[in-house]
Amino acid sequence: MDYGLPSPKGFSRGMVLSLSLKLIQVLNQRKVGKYVGVVLPPGIAGFVANFALVLSGRIPVNLNFTQGADLNQHILAVTNIKTILTASKVVDKFPDFPWPEDLFWVDHFLASCSRQPLSVLATFARVLLRPQQIRMELLAPPEREREAAVILFTSGSSGKPKGVRLSHRNILYNCEQLSGLDLFQNEPKVLVNLPLFHSFGFTIGMIFSTVRGLPIVCVSSPLNHRLNLKAIAKEQIEILLGTPTFLRGYLQQARKGELNSIRYVVAGAEKSSAKFRTRWESTVKCEYLEGYGLTETSPAVSFNLPGAGKKDGSVGRLLRGIECKTLDVESGKETNSFVGGILCFRGGNVFEGYWNDEDRTNAVFDMDGWFKTGDLGRLDEDGFLWIEGRISRFSKIGGEMISHQMIEEAITHVLEICPGQDLPFVVAAREHEQKGEEIILVSTLSLDLNQIQKALRANGLPNLWIPRDCILVKTIPILPTGKVSWGGVRNMIQNYMNEEY
Repeated sequence: MDYGLPSPKGFSRGMVLSLSLKLIQVLNQRKVGKYVGVVLPPGIAGFVANFALVLSGRIPVNLNFTQGADLNQHILAVTNIKTILTASKVVDKFPDFPWPEDLFWVDHFLASCSRQPLSVLATFARVLLRPQQIRMELLAPPEREREAAVILFTSGSSGKPKGVRLSHRNILYNCEQLSGLDLFQNEPKVLVNLPLFHSFGFTIGMIFSTVRGLPIVCVSSPLNHRLNLKAIAKEQIEILLGTPTFLRGYLQQARKGELNSIRYVVAGAEKSSAKFRTRWESTVKCEYLEGYGLTETSPAVSFNLPGAGKKDGSVGRLLRGIECKTLDVESGKETNSFVGGILCFRGGNVFEGYWNDEDRTNAVFDMDGWFKTGDLGRLDEDGFLWIEGRISRFSKIGGEMISHQMIEEAITHVLEICPGQDLPFVVAAREHEQKGEEIILVSTLSLDLNQIQKALRANGLPNLWIPRDCILVKTIPILPTGKVSWGGVRNMIQNYMNEEY
């Protein structure tokens, strides 16, 4: 069911496949190249465009249409993309996007198909009657499973985005891992609204949900909470996928009864606070299940499951077929996984390498195929994974590793911030001449720094962990994926320091 259309409309899996195969024929006639851009939200147009490209052996590059012209121009150049599949409303909404001359209008294609339904039905009949012929004519051969199926450029929350090359094997392996989870038995209805340029939206929202045969409802943006809530209530959605940033809006805007059908919230991409999990479960009477993944792992690595299959605060047990080890932050030597360290993973869902970047690829893989994530975590005695931050979100001051995330949690407690609210501050670090770095706050609120410092000391926080300054900003920069843009935060800090000196 697509709620991004003027009026919601349902499409069967057979119809999605038929439209995708029909689109392959059109793209072949136009001699569209190997790498093709896609600028579409989740919905029938986005699904058909991506399935057509993947099935025909082309490589879709779903572009983040909100991140600015310069970065997208760079991506178009390095991937040598000449054609973009999009829709007229998207082009009208983003006039500053670096649109190439060759645009293929998927909305026009779908409109023409609706005027010629017999042609689409004929394509579907050919699939049923002559599947081998269709495979030979239109689809990529199965022996190319290790070749790229999609290139997803990372959000760039802590640096310049990298092109992650996921193979057909990576994505299908992750889908098979997810399919075995009890969470998706009995075909629950799922709300799909995460962007297709994000691995969570691409693999879990689109590929897995479609291949697994789940009844899905698409809304074009996770930020349109009113439309999402309408879809949840009308379609009786049972599973809600999202990030804590996006999930806050549902609690803030939901009217009585609109969330009653939700059985499970599946959250990822950023850590959920204990208070936020509790508020969801007490308000909606559902289970709040955190998982963990990365673009480089297709994306899912671990999931909490209903009932005894979860531990609050953890991100669940590893999916079948994933190996994990941990490395010491200082020495790089392997540690006991109960002690923890830098998380490393190995398995069929781990990516093939970064697009056109051998140095970066070699930097994150060792000789035995272990992928070094940059996240810190540990496995407990029951096999549950606990994420304890990113290396980039730690400062080393006076020989001590200081967690920015733990300081944020302490300040949230001091300020008694409601778990349903957007966090009005973040903890970061800036250069210090003597100590190397010092902890600071970047806040949208005019905070009394002295009072916060006293309260943190009273709560037992060591002196090195106490923020030394507070920078007042209008907004905390957020990426379209719902994560904090740490690159944007660093720019704010640098601008503040330039003005100060």
